[in-house]
Amino acid sequence: MFLARIDGTVVPAAKHATLDGCRFLVAQRLEADGSTGAEPLVVIDWLGAAMSSTVLISTDGDIARQRYGNTTPGRLVVVGIVDPVQTPRESAGRAA
Repeated sequence: MFLARIDGTVVPAAKHATLDGCRFLVAQRLEADGSTGAEPLVVIDWLGAAMSSTVLISTDGDIARQRYGNTTPGRLVVVGIVDPVQTPRESAGRAA
């Protein structure tokens, strides 16, 4: 699992039959220091994540297969919409 920021949507011209009705979003992985990963990712979302929101992404394809069937080719799934993230450094700075 990792945190990511939602940067857009994807509208496929064709998709696997098991993924009918799914939303596809463009997500940018967030590193521990707050920077973004090198490449954008396409993730499956059924929670309704909004643009610029921080989400928790699962890399376990079993979640998608449980929801959409064993032949679903999806692997990256939004499993949570995250409230503001507080790092240990931010916590220490506020206590001082």
